[in-house]
Amino acid sequence: VQLQASGGGLVTAGGSLRLSCAASGRTFSSYAMGWFRQAPGKERAFVAAITPSGDNLKYTDSVKGRFTISRDNNKNTMYLQMNSLKPEDTAVYSCALVSWRGVLPTTRNQYSNWGQGTQVTVSS
Repeated sequence: VQLQASGGGLVTAGGSLRLSCAASGRTFSSYAMGWFRQAPGKERAFVAAITPSGDNLKYTDSVKGRFTISRDNNKNTMYLQMNSLKPEDTAVYSCALVSWRGVLPTTRNQYSNWGQGTQVTVSS
């Protein structure tokens, strides 16, 4: 399965962006998916994850109440709606997936397939 992330850009603090992650393949609905981000000089960090059906979501504490992860299995696409953006949200955002094993993964080594990143820059 190949992933293609898009939707990044430059936005001022308080603004919004919506990231998309399009997947190839016919078994999209059998994968858990997640968003990660890597800021300059830092390790790639978990942002949000979603179960194959979309009924269970997880977020890192710093984005709770501001970011919303969702997916459309008919379109083989996952989204990350980012509101009230802060300069500290600046990073390269990447999407990932893994075959569903019953537990929603939140660490990068639990994911098997990665898309290329999309840059999000939030100016103050």
